[in-house]
Amino acid sequence: MPNLFTPIRIRDLEIPNRIWLSPMCMYSAKDGLPNDWHFAHLAQFAIRRIGFLMTEASGISPTGRSTLLDTGIWNMEQVKAWKRITDFAHSQGSKIGIQLWHAGQKGSTTTPWQGQDYVAPESGGWQAVAPSALAFGKLPTPKPLEVEEIQSIINDYRRSAELALEAGFDVVEIHGAHGYLIHSFLSPLTNKREDHYGGSYENRTRFVKEVVTAIRQVWPATHPLFIRLSTDDWVEQGWRVGDSARLASELMALGVDLMDCSSGGVQTGVTYPVGPGYQVPFAREIRATSQILTVAVGMITEAQEANRIIESGDADAVMLGRELLRNPNWALNALSTLQEQVGSDVVTKWPNQYLNGRPKLKLGW
Repeated sequence: MPNLFTPIRIRDLEIPNRIWLSPMCMYSAKDGLPNDWHFAHLAQFAIRRIGFLMTEASGISPTGRSTLLDTGIWNMEQVKAWKRITDFAHSQGSKIGIQLWHAGQKGSTTTPWQGQDYVAPESGGWQAVAPSALAFGKLPTPKPLEVEEIQSIINDYRRSAELALEAGFDVVEIHGAHGYLIHSFLSPLTNKREDHYGGSYENRTRFVKEVVTAIRQVWPATHPLFIRLSTDDWVEQGWRVGDSARLASELMALGVDLMDCSSGGVQTGVTYPVGPGYQVPFAREIRATSQILTVAVGMITEAQEANRIIESGDADAVMLGRELLRNPNWALNALSTLQEQVGSDVVTKWPNQYLNGRPKLKLGW
């Protein structure tokens, strides 16, 4: 029976444990370039034995970002900057992936602490785009994409995946959640198109399938491909978990290995039943129905609960976000908490440089 510290193999990649860093935007880049902040942010978790690091959502083009301060991967200068980070993560035994992203209807805004207001083109922003002309909250109505523009965006995904390989990433994750472009195509709440990219389930899922196919053309068969999905809109007429389970099976056939199971974000004014582990049931249902690997994410804070998620088969890994910001030593502390359950032969160990901070454990680590 696997536990939180059991390695997991996906294609040719072995990840040392099931404790993974969730992607979190830092809003600290210039021209899409990761810098010393991003290095320090990600390096601290590699040092502290997080098995897999997912970068923040990174734009596939300058206008694919949400803000001017987001990272990206559309040129070789960015590849060089990311390579410094991937090399260090690997030196600590961690694996690392990049989340590829087009913000769609949520593009060209200020940061959360600046109010997430629209930034007009004359102020350095750009025209936001979406499947349909439906505004998100207070943001202006986005421009509906022409078919030729959709194909151009698919090509951007392909090119970014090529660059991700050069940058040394082990995994590419497609961001298909939280009301961004792919999610906006999937959800009937935001996709009102009348062409072959809208209407039926088959048409609304066409875009993401074409993105997956394009990426798999350049992303090696040895390397895993993940997708983060809002697995439920929390709206009766929206995208539901059953749709996600169906899509998971179809994406597996196209080369997707794992679904990172989040929810919501496509529409304002929706109430979620937020609480500890509130999205775990989505990961459980999709894993059981489709047999795809899943990650549970969202208000997972306690080591015992995280371990239970893995041991029970609810998910294959857990992603921690805010909890790791509060407690970067979470994985090391979990070793102490779970020592009797996980045994003494786990791969994850305290770094030698930090041994003086290690609790005295019964098993003598």
